[in-house]
Amino acid sequence: MSAVVEIYTWEFCPFCIRAKALLDKKGVQYTEYGIDGDEVAREKMAQRANGKTSLPQIFIDDRHIGGCDDIYALEREGKLDSILGIN
Repeated sequence: MSAVVEIYTWEFCPFCIRAKALLDKKGVQYTEYGIDGDEVAREKMAQRANGKTSLPQIFIDDRHIGGCDDIYALEREGKLDSILGIN
């Protein structure tokens, strides 16, 4: 079963675009929350992300993964596919 992936983004954020590109390359479906200018949504994201306010913030199966560098680190370590439920 595939994982539930959520990503908080800004439309023109290069790190957000890069993180989504990795997920797209893997064929992973995700829910994107575009929070440009929405301070209430950003505050909700920060609560979920243990106070982190940088973007993107990525959650897999409600587990906070972190940002762009974090998801790429998981990919380099060979751990991302298993977290995503990809065989």
